[in-house]
Amino acid sequence: MPKRKSRVFKLMALTMIIALFLSACAGNNNRQIKNETVPDSQSLPVSDLEYTKVSYSQSSIDESEVDKKAYSDKELVKKLPGFKNGYKKVNGITIHYVEGGKGEPLFLLPGWPQTWYAYHKIMPELAKKYHVYVVEYRGMGSSDKPESGYDKKTMASDVYALVKELGYKKVNMVGHDIGAQVAYAYAANYPQATTKLAMLDVPHPFEGFLGIPLLAPPGVYDTSIKDHAVYPWWFALNSVPGLPEKLLAGKQMSIYQDWLFDYLAYDKPPMTKEDKGIYYAAYSSAEAIRASNGWYKTFRQDIEDLKTYPKLSVPVLGIGGFDSTLHTLDLFLHQYATDVKTVKLDKAGHWIAEQSPQETINLFKEFFQ
Repeated sequence: MPKRKSRVFKLMALTMIIALFLSACAGNNNRQIKNETVPDSQSLPVSDLEYTKVSYSQSSIDESEVDKKAYSDKELVKKLPGFKNGYKKVNGITIHYVEGGKGEPLFLLPGWPQTWYAYHKIMPELAKKYHVYVVEYRGMGSSDKPESGYDKKTMASDVYALVKELGYKKVNMVGHDIGAQVAYAYAANYPQATTKLAMLDVPHPFEGFLGIPLLAPPGVYDTSIKDHAVYPWWFALNSVPGLPEKLLAGKQMSIYQDWLFDYLAYDKPPMTKEDKGIYYAAYSSAEAIRASNGWYKTFRQDIEDLKTYPKLSVPVLGIGGFDSTLHTLDLFLHQYATDVKTVKLDKAGHWIAEQSPQETINLFKEFFQ
């Protein structure tokens, strides 16, 4: 009996220590990048404990109302003269991409919960100088959605196989959100096939992710502060096996997307009603939700894989749209790359290429020249 009590007391003590650690993470306001190993949220006043109520747009629609023909790749690519759809079989799956332009190859990888169309505002201008490829990697849009292979190392191998299939030995690589994670894994595993790398707003999964607190720090949902701290609670939901596709298929997923479009925007979301409809259609099915959640379920494997990579030696540009996301990206890149430049785009939010298209184009032209 005494031994049992001792175990109980030890368990209680351990629980208290974990709770204190998470509390410390949530309240961490240290802004000095050099000495940090965990991303913080932003210095927030005590008054922010009372969250500001924000009304999010509700333009969501039923799956039955989605005009999937109008949002097909065949129809959408018509909006971008000079671009065309392409499909290649690599590593046993079919990858869809959109290409256009002439010049050095520039590969763009989109993020969640979007598709290749997330780059539509910057593609025409970039195509004047580069041969642009926007790739829907494993699990996205019109590409195949297998049951496995969603760790970023495997996804990067898909992209590398596509690069070779298209006849290139070396390319410039850009990624946003999940696409940034795949882009980093590509550069880390295939440095000989990477000229330069640009990452938008999100780092590759690293040990800092393990310090994200279970409970949201105060003030992170106050979007009346336009450059607010970002709390990525969806990392957890998207990692739950089997549940999100049951909860969200159809209209519910578009409600989820609307919330994210609002929360991660600077002020107002940059997407039109039609833009949103394109993304609703791409993620409305249970299969699409299941596949895209695979990108999150592998985060711990991605963190372990990162430990085996050497530091990047290729030039890397990091672009952040919020102070908090730039801080985390800057922290990551200075830890895992040697030739780094980071830039904050004011009023860009998370949806950088859509909210600040011309500024993004200018940065790319300067960096990739």
